[in-house]
Amino acid sequence: MAVRKEEKVLKETVAKEKKTVKKVQTDNDVKRKAIKLVVAHLKKKLPEDEFIGRELITNWISDMEELLMKEEFVLLDYIEMRRNLNDVIERTVDEELRFKLRDSWYSLGKAFDKKVKQK
Repeated sequence: MAVRKEEKVLKETVAKEKKTVKKVQTDNDVKRKAIKLVVAHLKKKLPEDEFIGRELITNWISDMEELLMKEEFVLLDYIEMRRNLNDVIERTVDEELRFKLRDSWYSLGKAFDKKVKQK
């Protein structure tokens, strides 16, 4: 009986320790998360039906997702992808879609400026 109580207390303390251990976020982690949100919103903005330039946009999204999968965070690579998005926007024929993409381009720039909140 006493052994079970000790095991229970031990499990509770281990669970408390796991809860208190938090990963320290860096500025790059915050930027990566913000960029992921921008890409997710960009996907939602795309129309379901076919349009001219769809392949360019989907290729850019897949390239950006591959870049986000990489372990290291090199800001210059992300800035280059933002330039590529600008090229895609300029080649988009649909004016309404171009405005939506331009908003995402602007949000992507804001995501690069994100920093960890100071307590």
